[in-house]
Amino acid sequence: MSQEIQLTSQFRTSVDHAVEVGKKISMITYVMGDIGEAKLKYILFRILGSVGREDLMELFYTAAKELIVNSTKAAIKRIIFEELKLNIQNLNDYEEGMKLFKTSLNERKFPTYKKKMRETGLYVKITCIYQKDKIDLEIRNNFPLLPIEAERVKEKFINAKKYDNLFEFFMEHGDSTEGAGMGITMVEILLSQSGFDRRLLSIYSSERKKETVARVEVHLSEIPKSTETHEQLFVE
Repeated sequence: MSQEIQLTSQFRTSVDHAVEVGKKISMITYVMGDIGEAKLKYILFRILGSVGREDLMELFYTAAKELIVNSTKAAIKRIIFEELKLNIQNLNDYEEGMKLFKTSLNERKFPTYKKKMRETGLYVKITCIYQKDKIDLEIRNNFPLLPIEAERVKEKFINAKKYDNLFEFFMEHGDSTEGAGMGITMVEILLSQSGFDRRLLSIYSSERKKETVARVEVHLSEIPKSTETHEQLFVE
């Protein structure tokens, strides 16, 4: 069993103070390791404790982890395309590069790209915004979705609706989910199993702002019924 990570008193004090005054909390990661996971867990534990919803720890922690992995893969993908000298904007190059990306990359190889992410200025930013009746979790990349990525995200949102529970999902996919973008489906199922509207997960991409944001917005008092739109992907 791995040794429990001991966080610094300075980090814990900073988080504790932020939670006491209701200030949003952000952290930046390149490739999240054990220390990053421990920090994320502590932040979520303190926030959920402050609103009396420690029961939602598994939902938020797992959702954050899945969306962070998706965002990290998106960043590493761009680095790999540069290394292969493939034009990620070109459809033929994209298909060729994705074949290698899916077969060669797994989470065990992530740490080798940590330095490269720093050097290229790519990062993943996690932000928690919270009130007594609402918690927003945001996972942000500092680049927009490509058109082909936006189409595939839309397909994943549609496909996720086929599954009502994680057991059903894993029975169908088994161990073939590596690199398959299962994060969206996982988060939707977790929201649904926790009694929330699965459409509380959305993804926003802006070419103008050069960013992509995956957002989970959980209303703790009551779940608002959407009367305007069922869209979960917003691209500008």
